[in-house]
Amino acid sequence: MTNFISVQLKKASEVDLAKPLCKFIQQSYPGGDAQAEHCRAAEELSKLRKSALGRPLDKHESALETLLRYYDQLCSIEPKFPFSENQVCVTFTWKDAFDKGSLFGGSAKLALASLGYEKTCVLFNCGALASQIAAEQNLDNDEGLKAAAKHYQFASGAFQHIKDTVLSALNREPTVDISPDTVGTLSLIMLAQAQEVFFLKATRDKMKDAIIAKLANQAADYYGDAYKQCQYKDTLPKEVFPVLAAKHCIMQANAEYHQSIVAKQQKKFGEEIGRLQHAADLVKTVASRYDEYINVKDLVDKINRALTAAKKDNDFIYHDRVPDLKDLESIGKASLVKSTPVVVPLSQKFTDLFEKMVPLQVQQSVSVYNQRKADLVNRSIAQMREATNLANGVLASLNLPAAIEDVSGDSVPQSILNKSKSVIEQGGIQTVDQLIKDLPELLQRNKEILDESLRLLDEEETTDNDLRTKFKERWQRTPSNELYKPLRAEGANYQNILSKAVQADGQVKERYQSHRDTIALLCKPESELNAAIPSANPAKTLQGSEVVNVLRTLLANLDEVKKEREQLENDLKSVNFDMTSKFLTALAQDGAINEEAISVTELDRIYGSYTEKVQESLKKQEELLKNIQNAHQEFSKMKQSNNESNLREEVLKNLAVANDNFVELVANLKEGTKFYNELTELLLKFQNKCSDIVFARKTERDELLKDLQQSIAREPSAPSIPVPTYQTTAAGGSKPAASSTPTPAPRTMVGTKPQPPARPPPPVVSAAGSSSSTSAPSGTAAAPAAAPAPTPGASAPAASTAPSQAQGPPYPTYPGYPGYCQMPMPMGYNPYMYGQYSLPYAPSPVFQNPGQAPYPPPQQPGYPFPQQPYYPQQ
Repeated sequence: MTNFISVQLKKASEVDLAKPLCKFIQQSYPGGDAQAEHCRAAEELSKLRKSALGRPLDKHESALETLLRYYDQLCSIEPKFPFSENQVCVTFTWKDAFDKGSLFGGSAKLALASLGYEKTCVLFNCGALASQIAAEQNLDNDEGLKAAAKHYQFASGAFQHIKDTVLSALNREPTVDISPDTVGTLSLIMLAQAQEVFFLKATRDKMKDAIIAKLANQAADYYGDAYKQCQYKDTLPKEVFPVLAAKHCIMQANAEYHQSIVAKQQKKFGEEIGRLQHAADLVKTVASRYDEYINVKDLVDKINRALTAAKKDNDFIYHDRVPDLKDLESIGKASLVKSTPVVVPLSQKFTDLFEKMVPLQVQQSVSVYNQRKADLVNRSIAQMREATNLANGVLASLNLPAAIEDVSGDSVPQSILNKSKSVIEQGGIQTVDQLIKDLPELLQRNKEILDESLRLLDEEETTDNDLRTKFKERWQRTPSNELYKPLRAEGANYQNILSKAVQADGQVKERYQSHRDTIALLCKPESELNAAIPSANPAKTLQGSEVVNVLRTLLANLDEVKKEREQLENDLKSVNFDMTSKFLTALAQDGAINEEAISVTELDRIYGSYTEKVQESLKKQEELLKNIQNAHQEFSKMKQSNNESNLREEVLKNLAVANDNFVELVANLKEGTKFYNELTELLLKFQNKCSDIVFARKTERDELLKDLQQSIAREPSAPSIPVPTYQTTAAGGSKPAASSTPTPAPRTMVGTKPQPPARPPPPVVSAAGSSSSTSAPSGTAAAPAAAPAPTPGASAPAASTAPSQAQGPPYPTYPGYPGYCQMPMPMGYNPYMYGQYSLPYAPSPVFQNPGQAPYPPPQQPGYPFPQQPYYPQQ
């Protein structure tokens, strides 16, 4: 009687997890031991998947443990890898567990680039394997009963978890086996079987009959609910329905049987008989309807014996009235089972392969924090550099410090010589020319990478649109234009960056052309530089004056501020603080990360003092420049002014400005070169993402096309051929009598060229045959025993030269099939014209029904074969 339902496992297609995971790790994590360790973990995960899904699993605890460990690993990597169609794209393909497939199309399957889909299918297999292990347990001992109840409750919890999460995990319609309706029914079936196991244990332990009755009644209730859920749905295998119906009746019969014992103990003999009669009716129904699925002979015998004894005692002793079934009190229910909730980790041997890898949410928070930090540092550095450029511009406009160093009037000031030496040491004008020459090549390389990436997306999207137009609603996958939106936005951002870079390059070139001659002058030797600077009368009267000393002191203080600013810039760049631990702590405590609040607090704590120093430096420079301008005004009033001195001062100013421009141009060009090189790396990563997703989409497209072709092949291309009337109508036109054995169809040789069957040999006409023929019913012409004479229109030699009949077994004769005889084949030959029974066209005059006219009229003229003799059906 203990016939339990187990669930078939889903079959998965092979997938290489190591390659896409390692690619993401290499792109997201710096090289070193950590990256190598993560890649080794990815390879171990791929091996674990092969062990769990790539081979048939034994119905044993060790196989279930492997499945559980793989499921736990999937749960652990879900927050650490961005599994999606446009990031870490891994397509998982699973077949429907209950779909048997067809001859041409194969079984139904679904392919999705979703880790949630993989988790759902793996958990389904965990529940299915648990049900199979439970069904294999020996229920004659306590260990087997406990193990079966444990596994059935786990399976119920697994299927219930799928029911609650499958739609949100897939974001599309799942296959039938993992649909909420199906797994909900499976969960209830597993719960019913677990309850039945407790009923068996209670019976084995000889517990009180009242308790056993309640356990059985609860199991019957579970089985009844499961049957109601699936009786009108074609989702589960057909053999499940009769088993559920039978189990419902059996458990209810057991409940009535044990409750009858309780009634007997309470001296309620009429109730005892009523319950036993109900139980007997229930098991009788099972025996008559579901005997091929469940054997209830022992239970039937036990109930019948109890019923016979109870009736006998009541008839002779008690004479208690037997109440109607509707008047019996309902039996109570006692549930000892519940679905085991799915709490990760499910495996007792689970160890996280990616334990040292931070979750994706933490990675994203760290990335946003680093961007905030970079913005703060860059903003502070930009403020200091802008202030330095402002100071240099003010000094160059005032011709300082060259104005207070030019004592002779015919030599190059020392500050100009220092600037010239610095420019020459940095490569001079050749360095700027080479840097400007390299920029277009770097720009063109980046443009080509970006254009190629976008071309890949465009081609795949065009192909997808064409197939969507062709197959319409059959083309069920995410449209490429929607899937590529993030990549399109990223590509547009890169295009915007390149366009701005082109504008910046143009501004740098324009600025260089305007100062190129002066920069070239700074690169010349001291003699040529001195010759290019006009001479003027020396301002010796100003040397040693108080205003010159004040200017020198202020300029020295300004130089000190610049040096402090350079050191402060280096300090800002060197500050480093790992926020991973902070974010991990926040995630562990709150379950979420408030990145903005945490980042702002930590940035204020770390960079607050540096920000204050930057502001102090800016204020100090502002005061110094104000004092320098005031002192220079006094210096200009005291200085002797003439045309030669003004011209000389103008040249010196231009040389100072040229030096500043050279320094700034070299810095900008080097920064631009660095920018293009870094952008190349980003664009290569972008290109890899585009090529990966296009390759994944191509694989998905090929798989979907294959499935569509198979589904189209399964569809009927023509209306079904009608069943020949000889299989449904008797020879005389009436329906044949019902037979216990089906009528066999005419045999057909498959794979060979159709040949006409051999004609049967002429029958030997005996007295018995004659007598039988003469005993035909009145009103029906008797068939002649011998071949008739040739009819007019058919020559005698043709009849005499008929081909000899090959000897062999006679052609089979079936009920309603009159046996084989040669049929004429005129020009309008119909190969399906077996006879005239119920046919819409006129009956053939050659092929007669038994009991009709004895022989056909003459054959049509021009018939290519000789006249065949007619033999009556024996």
